[in-house]
Amino acid sequence: MTTTPTPTTDDAPSPPAPAPAQGKGAGSTLRPLVLRLHFYAGVLVAPFLLVAALTGLLYAASFQAEKIVYDHELTVPVGDRELPVSEQVAAARAAHPDGEITAVRPSPEPGATTRVLLSGIPGVDPGHTLAVFVDPYTAKVRGELEQYGSTGALPLRTWIDEFHRDLHLGEPGRLYSEFAASWLWVIACGGLVLWFSRRRTQRKLRGTTGRRRTLGLHGGVGAWVALGFVFLSATGLTWSAYAGAHIGDLRTALGQETPAVSAAAGEHAGHGVAGGAGGDAAHGVGLDRVLAAARAEGLDNPVEIVPPADEGSAYVVQQIQRSWPTKQDAVAVDPATGQVTDVLRFEDFPVLAKLTRWGIDLHTGSLFGLVNQIALMLLALSLILLILWGYRMWWQRGRGSAFGWPIPRGAWQQVPPQVLVPLLALVAVLGYFVPLLGIPLAAFLAVDIVLGEIAHRRGRRTYGPASR
Repeated sequence: MTTTPTPTTDDAPSPPAPAPAQGKGAGSTLRPLVLRLHFYAGVLVAPFLLVAALTGLLYAASFQAEKIVYDHELTVPVGDRELPVSEQVAAARAAHPDGEITAVRPSPEPGATTRVLLSGIPGVDPGHTLAVFVDPYTAKVRGELEQYGSTGALPLRTWIDEFHRDLHLGEPGRLYSEFAASWLWVIACGGLVLWFSRRRTQRKLRGTTGRRRTLGLHGGVGAWVALGFVFLSATGLTWSAYAGAHIGDLRTALGQETPAVSAAAGEHAGHGVAGGAGGDAAHGVGLDRVLAAARAEGLDNPVEIVPPADEGSAYVVQQIQRSWPTKQDAVAVDPATGQVTDVLRFEDFPVLAKLTRWGIDLHTGSLFGLVNQIALMLLALSLILLILWGYRMWWQRGRGSAFGWPIPRGAWQQVPPQVLVPLLALVAVLGYFVPLLGIPLAAFLAVDIVLGEIAHRRGRRTYGPASR
């Protein structure tokens, strides 16, 4: 037996709204349209956002977990004196004669191991390297682990990172994360508009029950974290497949690309393409003189030394600190003479290059270390709760024996032309630059129009906003 619940005043849908009154403010006329977009985007996109939030939560925690899991490889007892880097690399080479040395990361601080990175090792993913961990005080090899990316992610963090980015599905899987990032800012901004367009008395949480209380929790928490979601969305799109390519093209057109030190040996060729895909780490003057030359230019720890790619290339030494203050200075060193041939300072990066660097590092939890990672975990937990509250509100909305009373169509008809036309133009531009926002939105509008026409022909079309 099915019992039809009697909706309360708060839960019951509003009757169809009358035509907009003359002189009605743009904010009040836009609210029904924003409500419809927020509702359907939330319902349809939320599963993707939930996966992104859960995997993002794991990734933010993986930095500290990595230190615990790989403590043996990462740390050693502090000794009296560090051995020359060349001796440490020789020890790593003796243990692993296969492959090519792509980079060396000297011990960045007392008690930390040196990493010798090898490529072309059987069984290692071609996009990864094998990191051989060497005690800088004794040259004893402490172990080896597969490493990924410029932040030196080890297997645990790499697995979670790829799960967050593409669900371990490769390039096709990246569409899920880009889809989620493309819509997160839309949902967050829509929620802000809806929350602050409600009367202050309707935003109170104390003394409320049922759907009103769920709405109060959903809206109140959402208002506090919305800007964080917008930031995560924007920075996540910077290295996505499609929107990221458009952002890269825009930066190129504006002359805001990230510069690279010139790796041409024997000449000061200016800032060009970074060289060094791997080679003989003992080429020319050797690692110790190269590192000393970089130190003389002010490149303190942590640094990475990339051997020359060929006979015409130089060593490249670059700072790799992503935490604040960011250290990304780089120098090129001639392998024949040990002289610095080019210098690149982070302070000379274009503005957008700096902002991109900081944005990505803040998004990934590197910029402010543990504080950054805790903030990301709180944002991820907030998004999970907002999604659950959102679905609960949908359930509590009620429609007889069903749930999820739909938001009525026709909200766009209440928007004045002088507001609607620029809004459509803005949506078209955003849809071009963020295709996983524009294409689904166009598809939704097409389906919605078809369904509305079918409802009209059957005499069941409804217009006007629903209560919230």
